[in-house]
This record gives sequence, structure tokens and C-alpha cells, in this order.
Amino acid sequence: MVSVVHSVAAQSDLEQSLQTLCEGLDAAEQALLRDAADFAREIYADNTLGSGEGVWSHALGMALILVGLKLDADSRLAALLFAVPTYDEHGLERIEARFGRSVAHLVGGISRLNRLRPITRDFMADAAASPQEMKAQIEVLRKMLLAMVEDIRVVLLRLASRTQTLRYYAASPADLRMQVASETLELYSPLANRLGVWELKWELEDLSFRFLHPDVYKKIAKQLDEKRIEREQFIADAIARLRAELAAVGINNAEVYGRPKHIYSIWNKMRKKGVDFSEVYDVRALRVIVDDVKQCYTALGIVHNIWTPIPKEFDDYISNPKGNYYRSLHTAVRAPDGRSLEVQIRTWDMHKHAELGVAAHWRYKEGSRRTGSGDDGYDDKIAWLRQLLTWKDDVADSSDWVAHYKQAALDETIYVMTPQGRVVDLPRGATPVDFAYRVHTDLGHRCRGAKVDGALVPLNTALETGQRVEITVAKDGGPSRDWLNPALGYLITQRARSKVRAWFSNLALEETLAEGRTVVLKELQRLGQSSLGADELAARLGFAKADDLYIAAGRNELSLRQLQVAARGSEDVPASEPVVVEPRRRKSNDAERGILIVGVDKLLTQLARCCKPAPPDEIHGFITRGKGVSIHRVDCPNFIHLAALHPERVIETEWGGQSGGAFPVDIVVDAHDRQGLLRDISDVLARERINVIAVNTQSKQEKAHMAFTVEVSNLQQLNRTLSLIHEVSGVVGVRRA
Repeated sequence: MVSVVHSVAAQSDLEQSLQTLCEGLDAAEQALLRDAADFAREIYADNTLGSGEGVWSHALGMALILVGLKLDADSRLAALLFAVPTYDEHGLERIEARFGRSVAHLVGGISRLNRLRPITRDFMADAAASPQEMKAQIEVLRKMLLAMVEDIRVVLLRLASRTQTLRYYAASPADLRMQVASETLELYSPLANRLGVWELKWELEDLSFRFLHPDVYKKIAKQLDEKRIEREQFIADAIARLRAELAAVGINNAEVYGRPKHIYSIWNKMRKKGVDFSEVYDVRALRVIVDDVKQCYTALGIVHNIWTPIPKEFDDYISNPKGNYYRSLHTAVRAPDGRSLEVQIRTWDMHKHAELGVAAHWRYKEGSRRTGSGDDGYDDKIAWLRQLLTWKDDVADSSDWVAHYKQAALDETIYVMTPQGRVVDLPRGATPVDFAYRVHTDLGHRCRGAKVDGALVPLNTALETGQRVEITVAKDGGPSRDWLNPALGYLITQRARSKVRAWFSNLALEETLAEGRTVVLKELQRLGQSSLGADELAARLGFAKADDLYIAAGRNELSLRQLQVAARGSEDVPASEPVVVEPRRRKSNDAERGILIVGVDKLLTQLARCCKPAPPDEIHGFITRGKGVSIHRVDCPNFIHLAALHPERVIETEWGGQSGGAFPVDIVVDAHDRQGLLRDISDVLARERINVIAVNTQSKQEKAHMAFTVEVSNLQQLNRTLSLIHEVSGVVGVRRA
């Protein structure tokens, strides 16, 4: 008989819960909810969650919380069906066929988020050892959680699920609740705060605080209870007086009531401000709700006229909203008897947003539930919410925030995990090689293979949020040059590309250094100057250190003659006939043309990049520090300036008599822009057998400006080429730079 009575009572409770679930829905939606309840109860049976709570009980609790948030029918259906895929491998397909695509997408989103559970719990268990690492990783975990979501209702479902779990632990204490409470305070209550869902935020915080710090919780609760009667009378008197004053100025329909205080909030203020319980201003609090913004500021003036404002305790979140777009006026005042009172003033729209957050703004078109589509502003709404969830502390300039709300930053980032559970953020499209360099440079250099979620994948595979990536490394070695080929898609991030380039640059530099060291040491040995220190020799030649000397020698920027003079410690060079000296140029292997340096034996020479002289330009040389003789055109502005400063370093120079050398020259082309212009000019250069070593083109307002660096043997060849280019259709001018 007792069991029958209990069964009847349970059935009655279920029917009452189902009636609550159907609030605000049409007949078709109510029928679907009842169908979903029967469907879920059959699948869940007597199964329980890891917390020990029954799966059906948890699902029903989640759905009832969503009713309080006034979410739509699809959200309530998804709450009832959240665990179906766990117990039925074809669960998502059955849900889509029976309840619609939108509900199936929401349930799938919950399943994806549940993959984070072991990661977050393991991390929270190990995080105490490194507070700084913990703070950084919590930030990335929050972003990763949101990046895995395509519909913000999934996040609200997750918050409802966590709230229901904490309610269960409050009724049925278990050891796991401490870990869950810690995770909630670090991850989920800040998420509820950022979404503006205060109704869940306060409950998540108070229950978690109660589990983590039971003694402090009980102490504050006792202090609140001890003066409850006195506080309630004070609040009643304050409400009566404020209502009368508001009515006197024509604000007759204002809602004024005492605002309940949350223990976690009180403790937080005591801790942050270093004050005692008696000094927390908002233990006694009022909330005033009026029709429009003008009445908000009128009510503020009345509050400050009735009671004395407390300095530095006023915040105007109407003109300067918080990052989650929370808007209200906050002030703290002191009554004549010395007791403090906090007052919040807002409009009804502001109040709706403050209590429900994003849930207050999430509405779908009629008929969208079946297709999963939203209203015309769906994309903009997603972008706004993504920006809302970027987890910056507070937005100082709300107008700037609104101006940039469409920048959906999270959509451009993915979040993947190391084998140890550390979360790494990367740009969308990043590969396992990008991941390796993001974790550590050496890991990137030695990367040879990758596993994603346990399966081997090519190194140019694009990663996705939520994946676990493991890198296979070689014992030694370095990166592949193929990684720098954009067409192969191995590297997406600039950081990784720069690391690979730096590795190859250092490798080339080490080889040059070794070659130069060999050249210098052999020459010193040949001269019988082996005892001469490399640093001293470098100083004589104007280098800061020996390695700079070796690099210059390895690059052939230092002649043996210069080494000989410096090693002997004498700059006296016997006079001789002019000698042909090979200039440094790009095609030096076959070039026989030289430069005559009057009265000096072989010296290192280089054609100045500023004026790029070519025969038969009139030239002069300028002796540089450690880099030989720089050859300039006599009309070069740089040479004129240097010669005026150091006339003693100017050296007489002329072109040699051999032929066959090639010299770089800059030419500039101005033309009317058209299709095929660059191709036609390139054809002229190819016919004249002129090598192009650099080109830069710019087009603006149908005008083209082109700069070429070409190699010519003499000015006659250059002038002939310029004439031919001038004849190209569209060219209006061509000249040597």
C-alpha cells in the first residue's frame, strides 16, 4: 500500500513538472515536450551520472531551470534529451527524425562540451602547483569551451546542468563536490557573469562557496540571520519613504523592493576591500525599477536627497555599460542613524537583461525550430555574442565596444590539447607543425609526425577545436625546407615560419663562420703569424669581434691583401701599376670586366647600391671600414656627401678594359595600366637578353609605376633597352633611376 501511495505521489510530481515545462508554449510544442519526456525516461531507465544523480532526474532539473530563463521549446527538449547519445549510438539520428534538426544540433553541442569534463577536472586537480599557469590555462579553457559552441543556447544548457549538479550535491553531499565547486568558481560562474545570467551566477557561486568554505559560509549566514528582523524593518521603512518621494514627482508605477544578498558576494567584498561584515554597504539593499532612463536619473536624485551619498560608491553603468552590457545605476547612501544602504536603479528592459542576460535576447522565428535557422539577424547576433565572450576584464569605452561588436574573434581561433591536457590556442587552419612550434621551438624543429586523437595524420592536416595532438620527434635534426613552401600547407602561423627561417639562417651563418675561420687561420699560418690573436686581428681590420671577421672572410667580403696588411701591422703598400680588381656583382663567375684602382694592389670592391654604376659612367672609389672600396658614380649624392666629410678616403678609380661583365642598374617605367603590360615589358627584356633581378609594380587610378633592377654590360645596351620599352603600348616614360 505504501509503495502504491509513493508511486501516485511521484506521478503527481512528474505531471506538475511537465505542466511547468510547458509554460508559455503552444499546443504542438507541449505535445512534443511530453513525447520527449516519455522517450527520455524509457532510454535513461535507472542509469545514474558520475555524481550519483539519476540521469532522468538531472535532465528534468535542467529543463525546469531553462523555464526560469524563459528559453524556447527546443532548449527545453534538448535538456530532456541531453544524454540520449550516451545510451543510444543512433540517438542523434532518432532525435532529429522525431524532434527536429535544431534539437539534434543542441544535443550534439552538449555532447561536444562534455568532452571537456575530464580535461577541466584533471587540470583543476593539478593546477594548485602553478597559480600562474592555472590562470593562463583557465582563460584558454573558457575560450575553448565557447569556441566549441555554434549556438549560445548550448552554453546556457551547460550552465543549467552545472546548477542542477550543485543542487544535487547540496541535498546529497559527496567527495567529488569539492572538485566540482572549485571548477565552477573558476570556469562556469565567470561564464554566467559574462553572459549576464545573474539568476544562475549567484546560485553557482553561493553553492560552490558553501562546499569549499563551509565555516565562513555559516558565519556570514549567521550574521545575516541575527539581524534579519532589524534589517527587514529598515528596508520596509526605506521602501515606504522612497515610494512616497517618487510619487510626489509623478513616478507612480515604480517597483521598489528589497534585494536579497548573496553570501559569496558579501565575502568577496569583505576580502577585496579588507573590511569587516559591518562595513559591507550592500548588506541592506534596494532595487528600483522604472519606465525609462530619464526616470532612472530622477530617482537617483531623490535617493541622494533623502539619504547622504557615500563617497566613491556611485557607478553609472547606464552611460558606461559593463562588458556584458549590464546597465544600471548603483549608489550607496547612509541613513541618519549611520546604517548604510545600497540602491540599484534600472528600467524594466535593463532588469530583464540583468536577470536573464543573453537568454533575454535570444528569440527565433516561428518555424525555425524544424530547420535550425534563425531570424534575419542571426549572424549578427552570433557575432555580437562571440565578441561578448572574448573574456576581456571590462570594456572601458562602451561605444568602442559596440563599434567593434561584429568582430567575431573566437571564430578565427581553434583550441587543441597536448597529451598532458594543456590547451593551446592557434589560428584557424593551423597544422600539427604550427602546434609543435607553439608548444616549444625545439619540438617544432624535431617534429617528424603527428597523431590527432590517437590517429596518424599528415603534417599539413588542418586541426580543429577540441582535438588532442601528439607530436612524434626525431632525436636530432632540423626542419624541412618544404615547410616554407606555401603551396604545401605545412605552416600557417607567422611564428612558426619565422622559427624555421631562423633555423636555416643560423645554419648558413655557422657554415660561413666555419669557412671564414679556416681561410683566416690558414693565411695567418702561411704568413708565420699563428701567434696573432683573432680578436686583435679583427680590431685592426675594424671588426667588433673575431666572429665578424670570420663571417666577412667566409662571404668573400675581405681580401687576402687586407689580411696580409693587418697581420703584418703595416699599412705601407709598395706602389705598383694599376691592377684589375674584380667587383662584387651577382654574375661574377663569368665576368671578366674589372675596375682599375690606381696605385693599389688587389682590393675588395663593391658597386654601390645607391647609384648602381655601369660602364661608361664616370666613377670614384670610397674606402669603407672593413668592406673594401665602394664604387660610386661621381654624381651620386651619397658619394658627394661622404667625399665632403672624408676626402682622404676617396680613391681614383676607372673601368677596366675587359668585356663581358654585368652590372645591376635600376630603371623606372610609368605607364597607363592595362592587362598584359608587365608581360610586354618582360618580353622586351628577354629579347635583349637582359637579366631581371628585382621588380616592383604599383597600380593606382589606372596608372602603373614599375621599378626594375636589371643587369647590363654597358650603357649602350641600357639605352637601347630603354628605347624599346618606351615603344611598348601604354608606356609614357622610362628612365634610369
